[in-house]
Amino acid sequence: MKRNTKNILSWIILIGILFLLANPFDGKFLRNGQQELSYSQFMKEASNGNVKEVLVRNSSSKITGLLQNGKIFSTITPNDLKMIDKLLKNDVEIKVDTGESGWGFLISILIQWFPIILLVGLMIYSSRQMQSGGKGGIGGGALGLGKAKAKMFQAKKVNVTFADVAGIDEAKQELEEIVDFLKSPQKFQRLGGKIPRGVLLVGDPGNGKTLLARAIAGEANAPFFSISGSDFVEVFVGVGASRVRDMFENAKKHSPCIVFIDEIDAVGRRRDSSMRGGNDEREQTLNQLLVEMDGFDEKQSVIVLAATNRADILDPALLRPGRFDRKITVEYPDMAGREKILKVHSKDVPLSPDVNLKTIARGTPGFSGAELANLVNEAALLAAKKNNLSVSMKDFEMAKDRVMMGAERKSMSMTNEEKKNTAYHEAGHALIALLVPQCDPIHKVTIIPRGGALGMVVRLPEKDKFSITKTELLSNIKVALGGRVAEEMIFGEENITTGASQDIKQATKTAKNMIIKWGMSDDLGLRSFYDSDGYYLEASDQISQTTSETMDKEIKKIIDAAYNDVKKMMTKHRDKLEIIAQKLIEYETLTGEEVKLIFEGKELQRKEEEDNNMINEFKLGGLPNSSKGNSGKNPNRPANV
Repeated sequence: MKRNTKNILSWIILIGILFLLANPFDGKFLRNGQQELSYSQFMKEASNGNVKEVLVRNSSSKITGLLQNGKIFSTITPNDLKMIDKLLKNDVEIKVDTGESGWGFLISILIQWFPIILLVGLMIYSSRQMQSGGKGGIGGGALGLGKAKAKMFQAKKVNVTFADVAGIDEAKQELEEIVDFLKSPQKFQRLGGKIPRGVLLVGDPGNGKTLLARAIAGEANAPFFSISGSDFVEVFVGVGASRVRDMFENAKKHSPCIVFIDEIDAVGRRRDSSMRGGNDEREQTLNQLLVEMDGFDEKQSVIVLAATNRADILDPALLRPGRFDRKITVEYPDMAGREKILKVHSKDVPLSPDVNLKTIARGTPGFSGAELANLVNEAALLAAKKNNLSVSMKDFEMAKDRVMMGAERKSMSMTNEEKKNTAYHEAGHALIALLVPQCDPIHKVTIIPRGGALGMVVRLPEKDKFSITKTELLSNIKVALGGRVAEEMIFGEENITTGASQDIKQATKTAKNMIIKWGMSDDLGLRSFYDSDGYYLEASDQISQTTSETMDKEIKKIIDAAYNDVKKMMTKHRDKLEIIAQKLIEYETLTGEEVKLIFEGKELQRKEEEDNNMINEFKLGGLPNSSKGNSGKNPNRPANV
């Protein structure tokens, strides 16, 4: 494209030079400038003897000339038949351009028609390039639209290996065979074995899917092509398919190699039966991807790795054997895996002797690899901010609070009434968390504003969990309602606040999932009301009006029953609620152990250092509740209310 642009500019410059050289008079005119004269002024100057020469063109009424002082002028004649006689009478040299001289005539034609010729030429060129498929136009050349955007990393530049990937040992074991094949493909081919052409990595964000792909390339010492699924999609029809072709052509030239497609669901979503037909750009791109994956030469050592968070929405043709033969799930790391991940990310961080990575790993259930890396980084930043020479356990605790609850809003000053209301609200959550069965232990209670919350109760599971019982779900609902019930009991129903909005939302969502997703309703029975893509069928014809009304009644019944139980428990233990709230007002932050001591009626004694640091046994909570925590995908997520 750059070469074509240079050629066009060269022709424009050449034509301009020819135009200047073809008419010396006009060249002189351009050099000296031009003065526009009216016809009467022109004749007056001629009568006064100020005109030296003129150029008359037969094909134009315009006259250009040269004054005695060397200035160029031009004028328009009104077809005055006596003009020539008057000019001759005043000794004006008259030159005539008949328009028939070769170069002058050609140049004038070129000047008049050049813009049109150039426009037509560009249209023809673009049209030919667009029709040339993968080698030009939208297919590749013009503007480079059809060229694949895959980034290629040479083997020597991929310095990530399996040693840099921790906490997902099962996934690494499944991928060792891929590495073995890339190192010595003849080992498998001589016995008729065929390595999987495609491997699909499935898992929640941050669990290391992309890192695994890079580690495979580093271990196998093979070139690595990386592209996102969204890079194939373009507004022009046919561009995505062209990019797929271009990417696989490049991959075959560098085989054995790895092609990694991140977020493949952007282009590999299940095709529907709508009336769009085959003109849909995404479907054309998917069709081309299916053809390329199934059309590999068996001797070509090209392996496709893809990553997605939503394997359930991928097209079945993409998942069949011969394309993506294997599906590897990259799960959240367990405690041993989290310890290994922390070791990997802290190997270049100077740690204080008091830092125990095993303790940190035990206190971070539900954390992904990316979240653990962020935790280590935040702790290092906090230590550097204080000009410390190493990162201590205190820095990790502060980093945990920052990651989990947000930065402290020290500039925000609550009134005494707001502080009291928040203290009783959080005390209500904490009290119910101590009373209900199968409830995660309290890690910390605080009324210091952080992020978007005025206060928070952080609960932490004692060990990794892979499912949630019905009793635990009901306990979570009761803990969420404890703040509102405490406000009603202490300040009266007319003085309740909006602070329970997220609590009510969390309780409602949990109850809804119990009814429509997990089959925990006596009236609706063991029925799920989600489609194959994981979407709720609320607006679908598959749910009758009666069923929908029954769902609402069941959700309300669960929440109302939980509310009544919470009210009874809080009435019975109101004295404990008062004490916890008063201690919160006094200290602003209490650990789980301190809340338990208060509940048991023991005296809370805290040293001045403990008031400032709040460092007892190191326990970390997770990030605030997300859809994952209520869906059952990651039951280790702590519940923050």
